[in-house]
This record gives sequence, structure tokens and C-alpha cells, in this order.
Amino acid sequence: MFSHIMVGTNDLERSRRFYDAVLGALGIAAGHLDKHRIFWRTRAGVFSASLPIDGKPATAANGGTIGFACSSAEQVHAWHEAGLAHGGAAIEDPPGVREGSAGKLYLAYLRDPDGNKICALFRMPA
Repeated sequence: MFSHIMVGTNDLERSRRFYDAVLGALGIAAGHLDKHRIFWRTRAGVFSASLPIDGKPATAANGGTIGFACSSAEQVHAWHEAGLAHGGAAIEDPPGVREGSAGKLYLAYLRDPDGNKICALFRMPA
């Protein structure tokens, strides 16, 4: 359904360090700088951090969350720890199991250095 997701940033190098770390924990190669944007490309899609084109400050979406698929609970923890070590802030409950209509999920949430809400998600076997 999605070709790419882009978040705004006010500091490209800070975003590069943060997302290289959290996405690196998921096995994704370091980002590529293209003028005012950084791209992390995979076969499943593209994630990007960009300075706003209109020249105004980047702001985080209120109510928005971007989720990254993980292959295990351990990978969720590695993602969370990498984010904390590179300027992210822990939010909501600590990493762990959540149960709901989607079944058992192992989740962790962070705010990136620009305030964007991101999540690591592992769908646990039934």
C-alpha cells in the first residue's frame, strides 16, 4: 500500500545518527543523503527524514505513529536500546507483550530526536 514514509527533521545529521542506529538494529543499511533528505531503502519500501521544503521548522504529528516490523522480541529490544542510545526518548509502557484484537504483539515505542512517535512491532505466533 505504501511506497515510502517521510518524517520531518530540523537536524539531518542527528536524524541520520538516530535512524542509522535504530534501522541498523533491524538489519537496514545506513541512510543515503540526497540534498535535504536522507533515504533508507529496502525491498519493502523507503523511509526518509527530510528538512521541510517550505523552510519552516519540522514538527511531529499529533496522533501519528510509524511502525517498523521486527522478526523477534530480541530485535524489538535491540531497536529500542539503539534508539535510547542515540537521542530517542522512551514513551508509553516499557517494551513488552500487548494483547488485543490483532493477537499478541511485542511492542516498543520511542520519540525520535524531532519528536516523531515510532514503534517496533513483532507479531507473536499464535
